[in-house]
Amino acid sequence: MEIFTLQNPHLRMRVTSQGAALLALDTADKQPILRSWQDNASFHPGDSALFPMLPLANRVAENRYPQGKETVELPGKPGDPEGFLHGNGWLKKWAASKTAPDAITLHLRATERCGFDYHAQLTYALEGHRFIAKLVITHCGATPMLYGGGFHPYFAKTPETQLHFSAGGYWPEDARHLPLAWSSTLPAALDFARPRFPGARWINNGYSGWSGVARLISAGREVILRSDTPWLMVYQTETSEFICLEPQTHPVNAHNLPGQPGLRMLAQAESLAFSMEIDVLIH
Repeated sequence: MEIFTLQNPHLRMRVTSQGAALLALDTADKQPILRSWQDNASFHPGDSALFPMLPLANRVAENRYPQGKETVELPGKPGDPEGFLHGNGWLKKWAASKTAPDAITLHLRATERCGFDYHAQLTYALEGHRFIAKLVITHCGATPMLYGGGFHPYFAKTPETQLHFSAGGYWPEDARHLPLAWSSTLPAALDFARPRFPGARWINNGYSGWSGVARLISAGREVILRSDTPWLMVYQTETSEFICLEPQTHPVNAHNLPGQPGLRMLAQAESLAFSMEIDVLIH
């Protein structure tokens, strides 16, 4: 597996061309900002510190959706709960076209029979105490196609870590991990408008009306996530030592929601671009 180590005086990251995934993001004194990949021979991007989601984020109900008068059948079995989970970009090998001591740019050319036909350019960079990720997806096919995406970082946390962000509402999930009806009333356990401990509980919910900023507050350190995407997905398990704060250009299953919110219909040569930053403040 091809691995690149990039660093500046404050931060260090390890990047692999497999899935364009981060294997680690640490401070200069080796304190993890994102969980680190546990080195093994059976690497999967889902075991990484961060991976990109494209050409869509999260799940699509029944693995199909309407596009105009047609129905797009995504790769995988109809109704498969995993289906085209997070798209295909995180499962493919990317090419590194440009590297510097503190930055790397990766490229991917991918097609699917259902109509996705795209080129992606992804840049990871370190600037001072900040990590920056920028993704540009360009449609190459003659037939227009719906696109979306996001980033899937696994933030390191401890039992003392508090989460803080504001949102206008959220989607409860059903047994298939698909969203139920949107609600403007957040239950106390899922309301982080004031800093609170996420606790040792299952969380797998999408939020709308997100301010674009989320904070993880620990003793002596604050990690700030910023993104230009309007939706945030929060995920953790009851026992995980991580919490995922996933900026997304569209809500989960937007393909089957009225108006297909956040998705972009791209004609040939049109692009979708979005970014994410992680600031590390040491107190």
